Amino acid sequence: MDMVQDTIFALATAPGKAGVAVVRVSGVAVSDVAAALFGDLPKPRFAALRVLKDGQGLRLDQALVLYFPKKNSFTGEQVLELHLHGSVAVVNSVLRALGDMPALRLAEAGEFTRRALENGCLDLAQVEGLADLIDAETEAQRRQALRVLSGDLGKIADQWRKDLIRAAALIEATIDFADEEVPVDVTPEVTALLSDVTAKLKQEITGVEAAERIRAGFEVAIIGAPNVGKSTLLNALAGRDAAITSEYAGTTRDVIEVRMDLAGLPVTLLDTAGLRETEDHVEGIGIKRAIERAQQADLRVFLVEQGEEPELEVQAQDIVVTAKADTLQDKAGAVSGKTGLGLSGLIEQVTERLAMMAGRSGIATRERHRLAMLRADESLKSAKSVLQLGSDHYDIAAEELRTAIRALDSIVGRIDVENLLDEIFSSFCIGK
Repeated sequence: MDMVQDTIFALATAPGKAGVAVVRVSGVAVSDVAAALFGDLPKPRFAALRVLKDGQGLRLDQALVLYFPKKNSFTGEQVLELHLHGSVAVVNSVLRALGDMPALRLAEAGEFTRRALENGCLDLAQVEGLADLIDAETEAQRRQALRVLSGDLGKIADQWRKDLIRAAALIEATIDFADEEVPVDVTPEVTALLSDVTAKLKQEITGVEAAERIRAGFEVAIIGAPNVGKSTLLNALAGRDAAITSEYAGTTRDVIEVRMDLAGLPVTLLDTAGLRETEDHVEGIGIKRAIERAQQADLRVFLVEQGEEPELEVQAQDIVVTAKADTLQDKAGAVSGKTGLGLSGLIEQVTERLAMMAGRSGIATRERHRLAMLRADESLKSAKSVLQLGSDHYDIAAEELRTAIRALDSIVGRIDVENLLDEIFSSFCIGK
């Protein structure tokens, strides 16, 4: 049987004890499920209180029931939602009753969302936005995911597509009437359309890196010499003992990571091994890793003793602060992880710099989007170059435009995405 024709069910809320648990059913057999469990379906999108019974007529629960007809549901199919009392025993008894029905099967990971895609309720970019929204831990992640889920990326990709189709149509018309006198030179309009799309593509391509950092999290590395107070500073910023602190140099041998939320931005703080010359093989590995992670990080906080210079080259966005402010007479630009002195100012500096990076983000959020836009951009560059060679080369320009359109179509899943679907939906939980 075709998977899309199966009627599927799953727990849509987190497993375990809760006030309410929601079980979702989607597919052609929804009416049969309702008849077997509680009787007639309620009116579409109106909640109704129903007593659920199993196949032997034994009472399972009293539940709030919602029915969504075909084309008016999340999946585009008939959908039934059972809002149960959220005990493990109640949920399991209802799931067993559904599993005993021959027309039903348990949904696979992400299958409800996959059906929404296949039935045209979501495009592929929106599916990715939904996955990001489910995983969102900070305010910036939530806002970004909602923009993608609302279809903003699909809308701009569709506008680019329309402009390129218009340009291709003008070129094709010139080709079709190559043996006749064409009264209007289409090159200026076509060039203007391509230039406009190219400029917008470049803007979005530039913003993908920042958008990816919002989605995956920024990295901030704390760099300094051994025993300068890096681990103490990390613990102070994290609000807990995440790293071992000691008066002995070289205590930190590996990169220690702490995840936190700074003004709505997801940030991973990295406590790295102290940078110094050493004959200790293990410490040397830690120092090498420290340098590598520091170079990869979005921002580096250099913690230095008063009068000392940073061990690595300082980039424009990096922050240099003096360590052990509690022991200094001149506390300007200094911080103490032990007492918290200067901590709020450091947090403000880090937040300000990361916010500036985040402000450069666009609507496109993934490397897949960036690569598709780069392919489109390259094709448009080729098309513009070919246009300058005259009407004898318009057929080549038209093919380059078709290539660009196909690249943009892959963003929202119109073509060439089948190999991506299993990977994308595998990240979803059962019931979504």
